[in-house]
Amino acid sequence: MDPARIVILGMRTMRNRLVLALPAVLLLAACNRAPTPGIARGEALYATCGKCHGTEGGGNQTLRAPAIGGLPAWYVEAQLINFAAAHRGYAPFDTTGIMMKSVAWTLDREGDVPSVAAYVASLPAPRLAPSVHGDAAAGSTAFQVCSACHGPAAQGSADLNAPPLAGRSDWYLLSQLRKFKDGWRGTRAEDVWGQSMRGQAMMLDDSTMANVIAYLQTLSADTTAR
Repeated sequence: MDPARIVILGMRTMRNRLVLALPAVLLLAACNRAPTPGIARGEALYATCGKCHGTEGGGNQTLRAPAIGGLPAWYVEAQLINFAAAHRGYAPFDTTGIMMKSVAWTLDREGDVPSVAAYVASLPAPRLAPSVHGDAAAGSTAFQVCSACHGPAAQGSADLNAPPLAGRSDWYLLSQLRKFKDGWRGTRAEDVWGQSMRGQAMMLDDSTMANVIAYLQTLSADTTAR
């Protein structure tokens, strides 16, 4: 066979193989492309979160999963980062914190954390039945110290990294105050805001904690700082 013809046939064979391989290459590239960050991505990732926190973020006390629907994105993002960095969920007996830390580690693509945070913030703030009982009037007085960071209506402050407390799961607020007091939160040197909160919790006994939370139940979540 003419050498030139052999070369031509070889080039045609290579071209045909490239044409056949191109769709597979494009499909592989599409699979490896990072998902686009945003609300849609956050909704897809929230499917895992919803198994404990509920599809609308209403929480599940039996699973020790607080209501998170309507929390401001800045706070959700900050806490996911804290869990991932082991600023939370480090105490050996903090089983729920350890579980959340493991979940936070799965949000490993760029944009995953802010995407989930944005989706959680888009959910409606739930209406929750009280489960912690105390003296709301006494709690109002005790809360004056807390209001310096959390706001007079417990609406929270992004500047002070203080989350909104109004309309949140009361049992969860009580458990977190106890975790701060017992050293399960706020003892890591890098967790500056957590250390500040631990100092405040150390000054509260169980009765005062219950009173403050009873007062928070009287406040509306409509003023939550976004």
